[in-house]
Amino acid sequence: MRGAMSMAVEVLGLGNSLVDILSLADDAYLEAQDMVKGAMTLIDEDRAEALYAARVDPRIVSGGSAANTIVGVASFGVGAAYIGKVKHDPLGDTFIVDIRSTGVAFSTPPAAHGPATGRCFIYVTPDGERTMNTYLGASTYLSPPDVDEALVCAAKVIYLEGYMWDRPAAKSAFQKAGAIAREAGRRVALTLSDSFCVDRFRGEFIDLMRSKTVDTIFANTDEILSLYETPHFDEALDALRAEGVLGIVTRSEKGCIVVEGEATWEAPAFPIAKLVDTTGAGDMFAAGFLAGLARGADMTTCGHLGALAAAEIIQHLGARPNVSLKALAKEKGIAI
Repeated sequence: MRGAMSMAVEVLGLGNSLVDILSLADDAYLEAQDMVKGAMTLIDEDRAEALYAARVDPRIVSGGSAANTIVGVASFGVGAAYIGKVKHDPLGDTFIVDIRSTGVAFSTPPAAHGPATGRCFIYVTPDGERTMNTYLGASTYLSPPDVDEALVCAAKVIYLEGYMWDRPAAKSAFQKAGAIAREAGRRVALTLSDSFCVDRFRGEFIDLMRSKTVDTIFANTDEILSLYETPHFDEALDALRAEGVLGIVTRSEKGCIVVEGEATWEAPAFPIAKLVDTTGAGDMFAAGFLAGLARGADMTTCGHLGALAAAEIIQHLGARPNVSLKALAKEKGIAI
């Protein structure tokens, strides 16, 4: 296994490695940079370099959906590791240092050549709305040799990001990790990422469940409706039950519903003082649920842990917890 780890790995995530560059900006700045307010726009490397040069007092942290989830898992005090691709450049170095500082084991070798480290420019206007410009860069060049077989076998749960399906090399890495984990008898979880991702890969995501490559699905309401092409939530939930997987569906302020065959569990959303920013709520919910799952908690407790983490993240800017989630869970009387 590459790199020594101070604790056993319980949850391993694979995903697109991005550096989040978070800045406060006003509408005039967005207009001057020719941005569509509130939208997420994919950009090329030249545009990414221009925006980086024009950045305004940014907060720079390691990011990406699965990376955020794994950082959340570590915040619960659960052994966490991550596999993802950056380039050996200043932002890639920043990603490596930052994610390791959270207690996550990360040892994927950075790329020496090819596209620059991926990044997401996030501009928050005074009204709390976020405008994002994303350059995927090196993150999509994760490939099968980057998948450490010993690390996959060591983890109790493997967590895979649906966004990885967009590039052939990353898709192959995803499939390799899933096959190794299944052979080793590990749980393999997939997050559907977003409804547009589901639209692109619906048939393949369903096949991942039916081929038993994945046995656990994380989705929100929009994603599960998209997966089964129905406007009716109950109909989509019944279809998910029929797949024979553990299905976890978040429903915003309605909390979550968990199904496995005929069994159903529900957990409410945690009350919050003020909603500031919903970005990252799904990632952090998954962190709490996975932390509980890895520790053998019952499904209701897993749902409570997910709801707690999501509530923490939506009350401030940024997609990383501001407090120890382990301490917060203890304070709220939720044991893992």
